[in-house]
Amino acid sequence: MVNEPDIAAEVDGALRPFPAGKLTRLASGSLQVDIAADAGGRIAGISRDGLEWLVGHDANPAMIAWGCYPMLPWAGRIRRGRFDFAGRQYQLPGNLEGHAIHGVGFGLPWQIMDRQAHRIELSLELPRDERWPFGGIATHRVELTDDALRCHLSLQAGEEAMPWPVLGWHPWFVKPDRLEFHPQAFYRRDAEGIAVGPTVAPPPGPWDDCFVNHAPVLLHRGGKRLRLTSDCSHWVVYDQPDHATCVEPQTGPPDAFNLESATLPPHASIHAWFAMEWCEA
Repeated sequence: MVNEPDIAAEVDGALRPFPAGKLTRLASGSLQVDIAADAGGRIAGISRDGLEWLVGHDANPAMIAWGCYPMLPWAGRIRRGRFDFAGRQYQLPGNLEGHAIHGVGFGLPWQIMDRQAHRIELSLELPRDERWPFGGIATHRVELTDDALRCHLSLQAGEEAMPWPVLGWHPWFVKPDRLEFHPQAFYRRDAEGIAVGPTVAPPPGPWDDCFVNHAPVLLHRGGKRLRLTSDCSHWVVYDQPDHATCVEPQTGPPDAFNLESATLPPHASIHAWFAMEWCEA
């Protein structure tokens, strides 16, 4: 167990300023994408036809609050950072209000493994310490065409099994004029703001919630339409801020290690993809 002073020291870690570092630009037609490999392997900016689609580092430099970053080996909060696996209790460091949020990948530098004009592949060796005792190797690939951006995430276990990971993306979109979102089900949140089952019918927005969704999500802005699709079954939508809307595809719910019980065997891997496609509104 981590003692209380350690937890207190880390409680706001996700809110600390996080520099973008050196940016790597990809381009195809009028679509330009900046990659911040050192800042969690995230997409730092997306511009198409001169219109910027992501909240940038200059608007809010907190680690949790800009760009589009990969989430792994979990997404959302792990309640108080605690979970049981294979007969043991584990304690992850808290980084937001005492909970462990959005995994470890978004706060670590990734390595550029391959870079071309329209494509980049990043790699991260996950820590094997109190932050994540199981290790593993993650990859994040970003590919462009003139009117689309496609991301692919994977995580491969190392020599030992791990709790079944959750992969996902956390894009901070500049506030759209309109959001079209029609989920199938909704996870209620308890007094700590943590998702709990069973799922129920979705309520009207605004939201800061996790949903089961298999349909495209549409953002309308500046006369353009952005169509979001993924093979992920769970989507978190956070549309309460005035400046941004987050639409986050992920392979499982928040607090998944406590809500679900599954194991990723040694050397096995999981994958997910996320696509953004532009067209006239």
